[in-house]
Amino acid sequence: MIELSPIVIEGHTFLAVSVQLPKTTLLTVSNEKGYIMCGALDVELLNAKLKDRKVIAGRAVGVRTIEQLLEAPMESVTYEAENLGIHVGMVGKEALLKMV
Repeated sequence: MIELSPIVIEGHTFLAVSVQLPKTTLLTVSNEKGYIMCGALDVELLNAKLKDRKVIAGRAVGVRTIEQLLEAPMESVTYEAENLGIHVGMVGKEALLKMV
């Protein structure tokens, strides 16, 4: 099952996507600039192999819901996210607001 829903954080709208797969759920919250995602995100791949795309993204681990993703600290972030001031340990909502 796939669920899509808008989420408003401090007046800014993001798109939350939840994809239920066997034994796991993929979670992401995004806008036109970047996104945060559950542990399925491979930050190393984005930094090493796709660095020319300049992806702005952060990863949180151990989350099972969109609400948890928004409150979880970022476990890793891309170089482009760092350039925006997003850092490891920053809560998901705060990281998203840096992408506005």
